[in-house]
Amino acid sequence: MSNVSISQIDTENLKLIRHNVVEFMKYISANYAKHSGRLLDIAPQAHEGAQPFFEDSILIDTFDINPQSGCTYIGDICKFNSSIPNETYDYIVCTEVLEHTLQPFNAVNEMWRILKAGGLLFVSTPFNFRIHGPLPDCWRFTEHGLRALLNRFLIVELNKIETLDRALMPIQYTVIAQKIKDT
Repeated sequence: MSNVSISQIDTENLKLIRHNVVEFMKYISANYAKHSGRLLDIAPQAHEGAQPFFEDSILIDTFDINPQSGCTYIGDICKFNSSIPNETYDYIVCTEVLEHTLQPFNAVNEMWRILKAGGLLFVSTPFNFRIHGPLPDCWRFTEHGLRALLNRFLIVELNKIETLDRALMPIQYTVIAQKIKDT
């Protein structure tokens, strides 16, 4: 991919996505993660991750598949991670990750397992954006796909950045979902 020329629209969309992730972090920390608890930040990688946006009363752990990442936990979110007990976290942040998973339904099931009852999941994922690293880049989720993927959760908010000149082709989605009891 290093020889690929990046289009102007993708350059602009990347700026919007990165800006929106920062605004999303500010929004959820101010409006949803106001009480002390534990937060898992999945694959923060080279970006600043969730840490700068949350109060010290929220203990933040990190999780990544890359053994060189220095994260609290190294593992594959698509698999059972025995190092993390059931219902450990009050909050999970998963920004710009699901499109890189090989089994997104398994990833959501693992997040369900480690999230406490009543806990909140904060997700963002691109839609109108080019294939990008870290590879693999496997999926683009529509609003309907996200609702299917998160069907065990109560969707509290599902928002999108619209593409100005292309209806029904959002640049990115953000989702706030709450773990509810199985019915």
